[in-house]
Amino acid sequence: MIAEFQAYCRTLTLLSDEEIERITAFAVPRTLQRGEHLLQQGQVCRHKTFIIKGLLRNYGTAADGTEYILQFSSAHQWILDPESYHLQSASKFKIAAIERTDVLQWPKAEFDTLLNEMPALNTYSQQLVSRINYTGRQRLFTTLSGTPEEKYDDFVINNPDLLSRVPLHMIAAYLGMSLKTLTRIRHAQLHR
Repeated sequence: MIAEFQAYCRTLTLLSDEEIERITAFAVPRTLQRGEHLLQQGQVCRHKTFIIKGLLRNYGTAADGTEYILQFSSAHQWILDPESYHLQSASKFKIAAIERTDVLQWPKAEFDTLLNEMPALNTYSQQLVSRINYTGRQRLFTTLSGTPEEKYDDFVINNPDLLSRVPLHMIAAYLGMSLKTLTRIRHAQLHR
């Protein structure tokens, strides 16, 4: 796991080999089984998590029990509950494995120290936050303005690798539509 993360850093960051070694020295490997939670609602998010392989979902459950998926995260992506992590407050959301997932985690105090000591890591972290904000705003706009067909088309274009890995009911929960609506859309598209 460590070697794969180091290769990621060498490819996508300006970190030196010494800095990468220092970062990985604080990493804690963990394996999640399908359905296992990385974070439960009400817990405080105390780690930044990097996915080596596998697939996680960040989701919330409404008062009526309906699940809404905010995000899918797969290999070579970071995941956390940003509000809970930065404010050290109880999370309103959950993070769980959709399939067996290997991750590396950094406790907040150690990662904050690394950010302060390494300008290149701090810069890279800020770039990731900006990219995530941009992607989130685009997704929010599509969710608010798009028809169910447009939402599904956007999902297919932006997440083609997830179609075979994510159950349909989770795709529906991500798109904010019923499973019946999603099934109708998929059926109509197959018969075009």
